[in-house]
Amino acid sequence: MQSQGVLGIERMCQATGVSRAGFYRSWEEKAPDEAAMALRDAIQRASVEHPRYGAAKVAEVLRRSGLVVSVARVQRVRREDNLLAVRRRKFVVTTDSDHEFLVYPNLVSMAVKN
Repeated sequence: MQSQGVLGIERMCQATGVSRAGFYRSWEEKAPDEAAMALRDAIQRASVEHPRYGAAKVAEVLRRSGLVVSVARVQRVRREDNLLAVRRRKFVVTTDSDHEFLVYPNLVSMAVKN
């Protein structure tokens, strides 16, 4: 039920000769969606707060905070904003071979050679 003097979207579209889908499409293109911008901001904040997390873990963090988001969307936003996960170093050299201590030969490798 419409209130008097107020036209619905469908009536306005009929009057102007525009399809409803075309009206909504042009309306979405003109005004950036505030919910989408808020979600992008949340993804950026979670990515900066947890730099080692991938898209799946960031999506899980956002879901725990109450947002509805898919892993694919998190991946797309992170790729667009260049928010890549920082990888850990897999191997760190801890041996100091440049010392003046006596080095004993490896007896196991010598036994295998003989």
